[in-house]
Amino acid sequence: MARTRKSVLVLASGSPRRLALLEQIGIVPDHISPADVDETPLKKERPNTYALRLAREKAEVAFDRARATLNPRETYVLAADTVVAVGRRILPKAESYDVAEACLKALSGRNHKVYTAVVVIARGKMRERLVETRVAMKRLSDREIADYLTSGEWDGKAGGYAIQGRAAAFVSHVVGSYSGVVGLPLYETQQLLTGTGFSREAETIAATAPGEAVS
Repeated sequence: MARTRKSVLVLASGSPRRLALLEQIGIVPDHISPADVDETPLKKERPNTYALRLAREKAEVAFDRARATLNPRETYVLAADTVVAVGRRILPKAESYDVAEACLKALSGRNHKVYTAVVVIARGKMRERLVETRVAMKRLSDREIADYLTSGEWDGKAGGYAIQGRAAAFVSHVVGSYSGVVGLPLYETQQLLTGTGFSREAETIAATAPGEAVS
């Protein structure tokens, strides 16, 4: 007797930006499961390695939580982490006015890189992609920095700015994934999900005898 199996997507992030980006391509997570991990960089850790490590850890935390109540054969966990870097220097997520100000001054008049790592855990496997985007920011005046800080838009943002907001006026050009800078590279995310068999259409499968494995 056949039965149906529907993909269940768990987003391991509480970011409204990542949720909005997924919805932009027609994907609405079934569960939101923010994964808190220690985001302290390791000694001499490179920005790209750091982004991948945090995305993996977030995915693992969310998957361990999800499998307690969801069928692991139908569950897809999606996690991501975005890191802004000037050279090998990892800029923090701005949690205070002073930190945001320091980030903006470090970025002013310079090119920097934004790394976003995407990880999907599904059917016993972890798959990942790392997307690197180069961003050029104009030299900012003291007034521009002060006005941006007053807006509060920097709060919780990697590198102290949000390219999809007022800071768009500071960016002269982007080479790479714009959505990756926002927080989730959509092309790579869609490719990862598709490659793992994720589908919003119910999948009809043959029933198995007790103890028989399902592929």
